[in-house]
Amino acid sequence: MSTNNDQRPYFDALYSASEDPYALRQRWYEARKRALLLAALPQARYRRVYEPGCGIGELTLALSHRCDDLLASDFSAHAVTLARKRTEGRPNVRVEQHVLPADWPREDGRFDLIVLSEMGYFLDRNDMQRLARCCEETLEADGTLVACDWRPDFAQRSLSTSDVHGALAALGLARLALHEEDDFVMQVWTRDARSVAEREGIR
Repeated sequence: MSTNNDQRPYFDALYSASEDPYALRQRWYEARKRALLLAALPQARYRRVYEPGCGIGELTLALSHRCDDLLASDFSAHAVTLARKRTEGRPNVRVEQHVLPADWPREDGRFDLIVLSEMGYFLDRNDMQRLARCCEETLEADGTLVACDWRPDFAQRSLSTSDVHGALAALGLARLALHEEDDFVMQVWTRDARSVAEREGIR
């Protein structure tokens, strides 16, 4: 996830203690947030998707039903093992260990969907800006970029959510959707500025 090695013991302990440390499978908050993110995607299906910071793979599993090929990654070896277990039987999913932004998968070509969920704020400012550039450089001409992040402060945070989303907004992509709550904010940017209705010829 992050290049900050000081965070590695925290995440190693977190995933060693539980196969679902954030209760992603039990909490309505998490299920609802995933449903909102999936509903905000402007296309019904995608060709190639990258989901860095995938954690235990709960969102990964949901995204796998909306794409042909999905690469997910996390910097925690424990999380990668759990995400692979969660997505067993999904032949269109690969889960790899990436330390970002250094290991951004440029060799995999371009993606028409990149999903950054709850991971940017673990990076420092320079690495977040580098990550944003990686998104820009590997996003397809018709690509979509999504960021969804927790808003309240917490001890392991390196950046504010506003800073994370600001770095992505600075790429100059058209913003298709903005969803704000006290708990989290989600934004969807795209190279194709047309609305979903315009894409389908409704207007």
